Amino acid sequence: MKIIHTGDWHIGKIVNEFSMIDDQEFVLKQLVKIIEEEKPDALLIAGDLYDRSIPPIDAVELLDRTFTKILLELKTPILAIAGNHDSAERLSFGSRILTKNGLYIAGVFHKEIKKITLQDKYGPVNFYLVPYADPREIKHILENDGITTHDEAMKSIIERIKEHMNKSERNIMVAHGYVSFIKDYKAAAAEEEEGKKIRAGLQISDSERPLSIGGTDLISGEYFNCFNYTALGHLHGPQKVGSDRIRYSGSLLKYSFSETNQKKGATIVNIDEFGEVSIEFKEFIPKRDMRIIKGPMNQLINPEVYKQANVEDYVYAILTDEGELVDPISKLRAVYPNIMGLNRETFEERGESRTSASLGYENKSKLQLFEEFYGSIAGKELTEEKINIVKKVIEEVDSEVK
Repeated sequence: MKIIHTGDWHIGKIVNEFSMIDDQEFVLKQLVKIIEEEKPDALLIAGDLYDRSIPPIDAVELLDRTFTKILLELKTPILAIAGNHDSAERLSFGSRILTKNGLYIAGVFHKEIKKITLQDKYGPVNFYLVPYADPREIKHILENDGITTHDEAMKSIIERIKEHMNKSERNIMVAHGYVSFIKDYKAAAAEEEEGKKIRAGLQISDSERPLSIGGTDLISGEYFNCFNYTALGHLHGPQKVGSDRIRYSGSLLKYSFSETNQKKGATIVNIDEFGEVSIEFKEFIPKRDMRIIKGPMNQLINPEVYKQANVEDYVYAILTDEGELVDPISKLRAVYPNIMGLNRETFEERGESRTSASLGYENKSKLQLFEEFYGSIAGKELTEEKINIVKKVIEEVDSEVK
């Protein structure tokens, strides 16, 4: 069986006051094209179809157009769950009627997990749709007072599924949350690793809304070993959890500048007659990329520098100029109309106070002390031209003192 795994569409999202609706439509047309070419048995959406519980009208219309094309024209079933951004009740509304056209949505969490069975030439494939829900809600619905964390909630859910699961058939889980095989995952904290934010062994992004604090949102990947494939949503970077049998599809687009190095696309999953999984990733080409540019102002607005790039991209500028800048955002926007923000380059402290002199300062000249101070603040040495200027200033001050 061939399925296409997606998630975290976030239709209607606004990033730094820019609506992403046109960009989302541009990429969703590519998804439709992939479905036309690949002819999958189903499309999976692992939560966060919308970016907020009450989506804007243009977001609802875009999702409706996309679903109509996939369901009615391409005759491809859609299996979707609610994520933490979605309104479970709104997604569930009308789902019984739409089921006749191949749309299966699990919006509200129920005691009996929604199971959808599709057939291929080798027999049945069972899909278990587990929408996102707060552990307190799951605790109440399952009548299990032992549930206090997402980990305990998912463990209880999967134990219930296994009671009626036919292990001789192929079984697929669709869920939304933070899953990791790190043994001490409850104590894991986010850290920087090669320019990426890593938590519990997986790449995270600034655009992902926290599900809880203190590590109680993390779920052990061991619980999913009973499934041939687990399609996850929530993390925006496409990645595997332990192996290709548990994967995050990633988001539809880049939704923060922490995602600039991520590739977005659709995960194509082939499951053979024995339940073995093979993965192929088809990358989306965005209408506008999201990237960070860095350098002095004059260089960034120099046609020789930007002529090879798409100036319509969403950019964040890091300016390395040392002197005062007058209205830099307007100058940058004249070249990059979709600039989302800017900042001045800063330098990390180097193990000592930036305002204190180094050892032996009593025996150093004023020029030497200033050179050390400048290097600590600016992170680089004075140029010959600047040294001459400082010398002149020191001489003038000394002459006035005398």
